[in-house]
Amino acid sequence: MRSKLVLTCSVVATALLAVACGSPSSGAANPYGSPAGSPSGAPAVSPSANPTPDVASGTSIGVGSTRLGQVLVDGKGRTVYLFVADSGTKSSCNSAACVQAWPPVLTTGVPQAGAGVTTSLLGTTTRQDGTTEVTYAGHPLYYFVSDKKVGDVTGQGINAFGGPWYVVSPTGTQIG
Repeated sequence: MRSKLVLTCSVVATALLAVACGSPSSGAANPYGSPAGSPSGAPAVSPSANPTPDVASGTSIGVGSTRLGQVLVDGKGRTVYLFVADSGTKSSCNSAACVQAWPPVLTTGVPQAGAGVTTSLLGTTTRQDGTTEVTYAGHPLYYFVSDKKVGDVTGQGINAFGGPWYVVSPTGTQIG
């Protein structure tokens, strides 16, 4: 009887180990730490097709009201800025100190135009670190670290890191 129990436990443990070490065929990372695509004795399981259409994944840019008037904001209503020292779509804010004070508005997909925004003015640029930053009318966009709530424009007109920073109008020009 004891040998049957040991044999049964061995089979169960082997099956659990095969499932834990196996990887899905989708190429996703294995939650148990094995590299995706590593060989295992477990059968491959394909995820079911997604019946819903892809949802836009890019950062949303819209227009919000502040004490300075109508300005560009992200999807959460946080004010965005342009940096006068930037050259075209190339960001000049790349040092650790600059990025800490003025984090770039990043996106993982095509930026989405919210209310009041001209879609054709939205774009992206690749930063030195390889991330994708949202642009508007050719200007890379940034947040200011001291803006804490919707409507804050505490970075307006600050001269730091080689030039002034301004909020952006819906037409893509600096307000200031």
